[in-house]
Amino acid sequence: MGDLIDLVLLAMLAITALQMIFLKDLFAVVMLFGIYSFLSALIFINLDAVDVAFTEASVGAGISTVLMLGTLALTGRKEKKSSHSSILPLLVVCITGAALIYGTLDMPPFGHPNNPIHEHVAPRYIEESPKEIGLPNMVTSVLASYRGFDTLGETVVVFAALIGVLALLGVRRQEENDVPESGFKAHHVLHVVARFFIPLIILFALYVQFHGDFGPGGGFQAGVIAAAAFILYTLVFGLSRAFAVVGPKFLQALASIGVLLYASVGFFSMYKGGQFLDYSKLATDPIVGQHYGIIIIELGVGITVFAVMLSIFYAFGSQAERSNIQ
Repeated sequence: MGDLIDLVLLAMLAITALQMIFLKDLFAVVMLFGIYSFLSALIFINLDAVDVAFTEASVGAGISTVLMLGTLALTGRKEKKSSHSSILPLLVVCITGAALIYGTLDMPPFGHPNNPIHEHVAPRYIEESPKEIGLPNMVTSVLASYRGFDTLGETVVVFAALIGVLALLGVRRQEENDVPESGFKAHHVLHVVARFFIPLIILFALYVQFHGDFGPGGGFQAGVIAAAAFILYTLVFGLSRAFAVVGPKFLQALASIGVLLYASVGFFSMYKGGQFLDYSKLATDPIVGQHYGIIIIELGVGITVFAVMLSIFYAFGSQAERSNIQ
């Protein structure tokens, strides 16, 4: 039954991807991108990769769709007809695809118990992580402790994305009487619904942040969910009111603080006589030290992701309003 569900979802993924290729309406393409990410999340759930599915649903189907819609506000929703021939790009894609398919021919069978991954790395984590890390969620143990360097690098990449967007667009503050008030001012029902759901979304983000040691979740997912709450507030009540609640300068400082908080755990571990990101040195009991370190670095990840996602939305939103006025 599981294989049948995978095949159906894979077929739906293929149909969605093909439809995106031929559509010229970019708004419809963005919506299909969201559907594609949601289908991918369903496949991950069926494969018991719940943490990956959570990330794909919140980032891919959620906030990425909103950011692409913000991009459409700057570029327009209709794809311009290309003046160049598409034969060469098609040839490059076909050659690349053929090379990728050729590279999979000698891969071991999917899910076979004798595959290298099931004989070396995975058994090591399964057998030793409860004794070395002491967390029920093994995914958090791997990402936050065993692969702490990689996760720090991913956090820095997210921060670098913010620098790139701000360098290209920046965030234009609304001065009084500069532009008309944005948002859905006359939609009172929408205001009431938003006021009801936004606190619940923030509460759920806090749950995901601090429950990631015991179940699906963590800093990346929590940061995205918290940013989605403030994006909803911005869409309903307008940029100027959102700036009054969480200003762009504050968010930029917050993104830096998150990265520094993560790195400071590593430096403090070295100060205590251990290696960089050796959480066991943070307390007399190594297991307790692992818990302390993971909680702090996950908080740094959540802060950075939240600040970066909301700052990027501010950049797109402020530029879109400016272009509409002009």
